[in-house]
Amino acid sequence: MRALIVDDESLGRERIRSLLARRSDITVAGEAGDGDEAIRMIAENDFDVVFLDIQMPHTTGFEVIASVGANAMPPVIFVTAYDKHALQAFEVHALDYLLKPVDPERFNEAVDRVVGASSATTRDTAVVDRIQALIETFEPQPKPLERLMIKTSDHIEFVDSSDIDWIEAAGNYANLHIGERSLLIRQTMKSLEKRLDDATFMRIHRSTIVNINRIKGVYPMFNGDHEVRLTNGTKLTLSRGYKHALDRFA
Repeated sequence: MRALIVDDESLGRERIRSLLARRSDITVAGEAGDGDEAIRMIAENDFDVVFLDIQMPHTTGFEVIASVGANAMPPVIFVTAYDKHALQAFEVHALDYLLKPVDPERFNEAVDRVVGASSATTRDTAVVDRIQALIETFEPQPKPLERLMIKTSDHIEFVDSSDIDWIEAAGNYANLHIGERSLLIRQTMKSLEKRLDDATFMRIHRSTIVNINRIKGVYPMFNGDHEVRLTNGTKLTLSRGYKHALDRFA
């Protein structure tokens, strides 16, 4: 198994590295000294587990997950110096964490769980939900996403959220419509709705989020739904279940 170690302190990375060196079933495939580097490395490589420090300057461990997306994030073992009271949140959400200084026995227990789950063919959605809930526990009002990272078959692309015209659901993915282009991102509509600036983006349907700056007009339909016409000619449906979205224009 391939591990990525993320910690802004060299001694922290060295500790995890030395503990992994005692095992034959997992190897260090990369190290990142800050959150931004971690985001890039996760996008460009396939890791089986990430040892993720939470308290890092500029970009925290939680912000790394938010940027990558909980669905796209490899299995995580959090490494933290938080006090006992704060650690209760990790236990409530049943997520692995290591408290600094890292205890070898506790370390092996956490790694054994990851190794034992490595044969799973699909990502446990319950784990994704628990990670998202943990992030919200510590960051109930995260900063709106200004840029989104999209991993294609041959490169990494960054998109300014303000350039997005509208977003369409695609299972656990979402299609970002930008002019004539459509880019698939591995994030759910629920996740994007939480992270995008609600002053700019509006959910108008279970499957649709729209940039309100692109709306040209809204027209009633016979069944209680509304037709939303964008400046580029696109026609979308505002379902009656989301009719309250129109209140912001009142």
